[in-house]
Amino acid sequence: MKVDFHSHTYHSADSNTSIDALIRAARRRGLDKLVVTDHNSIAGALEAFTAAPDIIIVGEEIQTTQGEFLAAFVTSPVPHGLEPMEALKRLKHQGAFISISHPFDPQRSGWTRETLVLLAPQLDAVEVLNARALRQEFNTRALAFARQHNLAGNAGSDGHHPSEIGRAYSDLPDFHDAESLRAAIKLSESVGAISSPFVHFYSIWARIVKITQ
Repeated sequence: MKVDFHSHTYHSADSNTSIDALIRAARRRGLDKLVVTDHNSIAGALEAFTAAPDIIIVGEEIQTTQGEFLAAFVTSPVPHGLEPMEALKRLKHQGAFISISHPFDPQRSGWTRETLVLLAPQLDAVEVLNARALRQEFNTRALAFARQHNLAGNAGSDGHHPSEIGRAYSDLPDFHDAESLRAAIKLSESVGAISSPFVHFYSIWARIVKITQ
């Protein structure tokens, strides 16, 4: 299965992507599953799942007091601003699949290495290929950390615009829920490449548009 673990809709402050455009892009890129991970919200993911339950997985990107969790099979939103261990506890309580976003990107991650080491035994994966990384080094460091702590890696476009969807994805065996995903991710391969740095202008423009509305 081709699974993009990281995507955003207009429910994120830095994206204007409609649900229809997101789903069309996922199908066009040949994805089997797309995890919709809006910032601190599952509203867009639920809307997308209602429209296309065959391809959409409900997820969330959750900002803690440090870095961000990247979760799939989320049933209840986890609010932003919690301490990492509290956010982790809430995700585990609902049985979600738990990863962390771009852990070594200095411009987009607040994780300390001490916290990452503390979290490692309780994670299902680490995002080792994020297509919006400004430098491949950040993904390389994430992969090294995952290997060091015997963790699986997952990949995502971090797409905020339809053109980005599927730019990076995980190729893995079939799964149907969080528990079977935990088994499948151990056999996954990360596929894709870093997007052009110009994709960040999509997010800048989205913020400007929403401020002026």
